[in-house]
Amino acid sequence: MLVTVLPLDPESTDPLYEQLRSQIAARATSGDLPAGTRLPTVRQLAVDLGIGVRTVQRVYTELDADGIVVTDGRRGTFVASPTAPGDAVEAADEYAATARRLGLTLAEATRVLTQRWGGSDVGGAG
Repeated sequence: MLVTVLPLDPESTDPLYEQLRSQIAARATSGDLPAGTRLPTVRQLAVDLGIGVRTVQRVYTELDADGIVVTDGRRGTFVASPTAPGDAVEAADEYAATARRLGLTLAEATRVLTQRWGGSDVGGAG
């Protein structure tokens, strides 16, 4: 499948990298770019869009971190298979049950999750 990316708007208040990131993310989420679709190389997409290679690399890196794409070395960058929503619901159910069993309030459980999401230590030890 040949992937075409819509032109970016240099007059937009959104930075070019955000326009590109949100376009690819939305298309992957909607199924317009099905799982397994190979994206253009960083260099090729930069040339096609007339933007810097580092800009495209940043987009691919952020999309990879968000689980929207996977980069497989020299093979390229591909749209990731979506995580089944049921998996997230199941994990949330387990966390909620554990938090309740430990006597945490919703606010406390949310704070712990928020701290872990950012990768900081829980409990403020130090």
